[in-house]
Amino acid sequence: MFGRRSLVTFIATAPAANAVEAPEPAVVEPANNEDAEPAGPAPASQPEDADSSRVLALHAANTVLARSVNRASIDEAKRVVQPILLDRIDMAKALELSRKELAQQVGEIVAEILGETKLRLNLREQRELAVLLLDDMLGLGPLEPLLADESVTDIMVNGPKQVYIERRGKLELTDIAFRDNAHVMNVATRIVSRIGRRVDESTPLVDARLADGSRVNIIIPPLAIDGPSISIRKFAKKKITLDVMEKQANISPQMGTVLKIASRCRLNILISGGTGSGKTTLLNAMSRMIDEGERICTIEDAAELQLQQPHVVRLETRPANLEGSGEITMRDLVKNTLRMRPDRIILGEIRGSEALDMLQAMNTGHDGSMCTIHANTPREALTRLENMVAMAGVKLPNEAVRTQIANAIQMIVQIARMRDGVRRVTRVTEVVGMEGDIVTTQDLFSFTYEGEDAQGRLIGKFASSGIRPAFYERARYYGFDRALMEAMA
Repeated sequence: MFGRRSLVTFIATAPAANAVEAPEPAVVEPANNEDAEPAGPAPASQPEDADSSRVLALHAANTVLARSVNRASIDEAKRVVQPILLDRIDMAKALELSRKELAQQVGEIVAEILGETKLRLNLREQRELAVLLLDDMLGLGPLEPLLADESVTDIMVNGPKQVYIERRGKLELTDIAFRDNAHVMNVATRIVSRIGRRVDESTPLVDARLADGSRVNIIIPPLAIDGPSISIRKFAKKKITLDVMEKQANISPQMGTVLKIASRCRLNILISGGTGSGKTTLLNAMSRMIDEGERICTIEDAAELQLQQPHVVRLETRPANLEGSGEITMRDLVKNTLRMRPDRIILGEIRGSEALDMLQAMNTGHDGSMCTIHANTPREALTRLENMVAMAGVKLPNEAVRTQIANAIQMIVQIARMRDGVRRVTRVTEVVGMEGDIVTTQDLFSFTYEGEDAQGRLIGKFASSGIRPAFYERARYYGFDRALMEAMA
């Protein structure tokens, strides 16, 4: 058994990068119990009668019970081992090590503590315990497995004992839990401190992001009654393109062609949809069609856009400091961007008075700009845009505002998350102009619901209106007129 040593000693003798790895930590239980599942009736290899089926069912039930007991024993061991481990290590020096080196040394100390406290864990359980401890020290604790799972798209922490995820568009309750409210607050503080923000009683709600760009919202007591709440919108590691969206049936091939042409032809595009409908993902996909020779400026509350072009300037708002000063708003950044010689401006989301400055930018030579907005239909998106212009405090006649909107926006792409969990572009609408004081539009494509299959997946078709788009002449200028008409046929 290892003697009592602090991590300071381990660091001084840490193995070189090319050194042979140290042997596995000592096993508290006999070697023949390393990965053993608790005993239970063995299933028959080929069940031939009702008795065999009952044996299989009993074995499955015992396996589930065994895993539950296994999890409980690891959680109990963590509760005992963690304070002793933190007392023995020098966290400042520990954070200087790579995760691999730290994992090796933590594993040795954990084996030592288990022996001293007479806790019986097999080798696999020891490894899992070491990983959980490392996640608490370096990562986001219990959330780390969910962040590593690519099938999980959203993580929702409702206090310490309730964690939901979204997988394939459906919500699921997990068995993951935090120790208490203080544990959740520790993870929340770690998230926001990495980007220079804070969450406390004076600032009980905050928008932040993870290192990979995943969006995070945190709200804590007294605003959150049942404990701190953390909502994480994950970004898939696999880049989503319009071609990928075609394969996933989010759009039709013809719709994909029109969206590609619209991006190439430098149309000003408004992407509309509800919360979690996939607006930012669609914006990322459409932005891939932007020419690499263009200078792009992005403006967001929390930087999450993942543009692939080489010439991108990313801007992010800043909240006020403790004295209530120093805030930089979206509107401030839009105004500043106009002095930065952008070819295109991409606004993560229009939420307020910055709508007026964005419309003016679109009307003054910044063609091809894109932004998102929360709305359920293209017509509602135009109405919300008009209302947000009024939030700027500039008194303009309604007709003047609508004329500016009609001149600035050429296309609205409506996306929705449907009840089968699939996100679909439900409408591609073109802004045609004005008739009196009404902004006129025409639908180029729409999704028509027809039913659902045996698995509950919705069946429908993406129908083209067959009309000639108003931006046909612009497409002809860029050499896409024939491809556009073939897609609309």
